[in-house]
Amino acid sequence: MWSPAGADTTLGTVTRAEPASHPAAAESGFRRRLLDGMAEAVRRQGYRETTVADVVREARTSRRTFYEHFSGKQDCFIELLAERNSDTIRQIYQAVDPSAPWRTQVRQAIEAWIAASQHDPSITLAWIRDIPALGDNARELHRTTGEAFVALIRNLTATPQFQSAELHPPSRAMATILYGGYRELIASTVEAGGDISEIVDVAVETAIALIGPR
Repeated sequence: MWSPAGADTTLGTVTRAEPASHPAAAESGFRRRLLDGMAEAVRRQGYRETTVADVVREARTSRRTFYEHFSGKQDCFIELLAERNSDTIRQIYQAVDPSAPWRTQVRQAIEAWIAASQHDPSITLAWIRDIPALGDNARELHRTTGEAFVALIRNLTATPQFQSAELHPPSRAMATILYGGYRELIASTVEAGGDISEIVDVAVETAIALIGPR
């Protein structure tokens, strides 16, 4: 497994209303239920059609409890996506064996990325399509997540297996192109009703073409 020395795979916390005083365990339990309720509501009808009432119904709690933890629907949605993206990045790091041949490492990383995206395609699509149209907090999540994925790509290709003179570990600009291209390919595949796992081979070929021997 790849162990990023000192790498921070979290995306930080988002601005939200301070919760009222509750025992820590109870607060954590309600917060988890609300985030899961948001995820289920988005799966059912998409983020734009989801309301706070939908979230609390799915979470089997009250609006009062919701507003003790989040300032509104968008706040809850942003925190859910920050959590999911941090989990995805962590899973990719853990999937890669830095001692494996470099082509194998590329495939391991992409398969882990696609598997994480395929686990909950409705949430994946909401992250890619809905977040850019929201407010400042959403734009900040969009920016910090992009930075985290670019750092991921560059960290994974900064190992001895990638230091051969024949290879071209991606610059920041190249890593940004890979990240943006994969995001769009994932989103368009989900929108077309396709199987995300079917894009693994072309994603691997693209990465190898970019960083491999010329």
